[in-house]
Amino acid sequence: MTTLAATSHAAPADTGGVGANWYAAAPYLMPLDNNPPDPGAVMDATGLKAFQLAFVLAPNGGGCSATWGGTTAVSSDTAVANVISQIRGKGGDVSVSVGGYGGTKLGQTCGTPQATAAAYQQVIDKYGLKAIDFDLEEPEYENSAAIHNEIGAAKILQQQNPGIYISVTTAGTADGTGWFGKQMLNEAKSQGFTPNNFSIMPFDGGFNGAAAQTSALTNFNSVLQSTFGWDAATAYAHEGVSQMNGRSDSGEFFSQSDFQTVLDYATSHHMARYTFWSVNRDRQCSPPDNNGTTSGTCSSVPQGAYDFTKYSVRFAGSTPPTSTPTPPTTGPCSAPAYSGSAVYVGGDEVTYNGHTWKAKWWTQGEAPSTGGSGVWQDEGPC
Repeated sequence: MTTLAATSHAAPADTGGVGANWYAAAPYLMPLDNNPPDPGAVMDATGLKAFQLAFVLAPNGGGCSATWGGTTAVSSDTAVANVISQIRGKGGDVSVSVGGYGGTKLGQTCGTPQATAAAYQQVIDKYGLKAIDFDLEEPEYENSAAIHNEIGAAKILQQQNPGIYISVTTAGTADGTGWFGKQMLNEAKSQGFTPNNFSIMPFDGGFNGAAAQTSALTNFNSVLQSTFGWDAATAYAHEGVSQMNGRSDSGEFFSQSDFQTVLDYATSHHMARYTFWSVNRDRQCSPPDNNGTTSGTCSSVPQGAYDFTKYSVRFAGSTPPTSTPTPPTTGPCSAPAYSGSAVYVGGDEVTYNGHTWKAKWWTQGEAPSTGGSGVWQDEGPC
């Protein structure tokens, strides 16, 4: 076991800060990529007070210094600093997420937990952070040395920054989390590290709506109990969920009703965190694309702007404003449901994924979408 030195760092006096409930509810926002929305507009529309800014990585060319997305050095950054100032100027705050799915992580390039922690401490000091998220997933979490560095760094930061809010996010599976996720938990146990929460991402793993997600959360609770010797209530008090709004990378669909079901589960079990990926995607695609593609800038489901963010606000214990417009509708779906075995000719209308579609010419076996052969015309939500 590595011996972890602790040197206390005092946070700057002007960092603002919000309650831990807001850090626990902060949804992910990419401030430099994926057509980021204006955070002030999101706050005004939803009542949100905290964002999870993503992602801090190692430099693309290698090294043990913090960057945004592998390209923009944190040490010289002004763009993200301006975003943070805007959020704090409206009474909110941010957490910063390190890791994520793509790029090279600092745990992979820094040789020790101490060196990894030093790189992250620079981020904390630069932005006066009161919260940080360790997003540990592929391919980093398959590297035991890298995970040793990340968990060790998280423990050092916890010691050096008294009161800092630390979340650890990892992949979700039907039984809670997979082999590598369980190894990460065992690493945390071996180092004596307990964050504010361990969160799973129940999407991109064959999940079919909220029932599959809540089942995974129940199973993950059992994993936490068996790993740390906690009872169920203590495990839920250290358990979180990170969802994906709309169409996932693997073609799963998660609607507003799915978010409500998971929210009800999280609050009734007194879970520690409820978040999602991402605010950049929390808007309807234009033109609507409710079937064929996953976008980093829209949800691919019918929605009003920031519908999904409002569930985070509710988890934090606040009520979203009621003046935000609801998504436009064209009345009940009157066309028959699409059938993969039916033959359609030009002018035939069908209902599919909450939209009415019109065939432009003869077709069979091609589900309505704005892609493919182009045979289908989307006539909007119904």
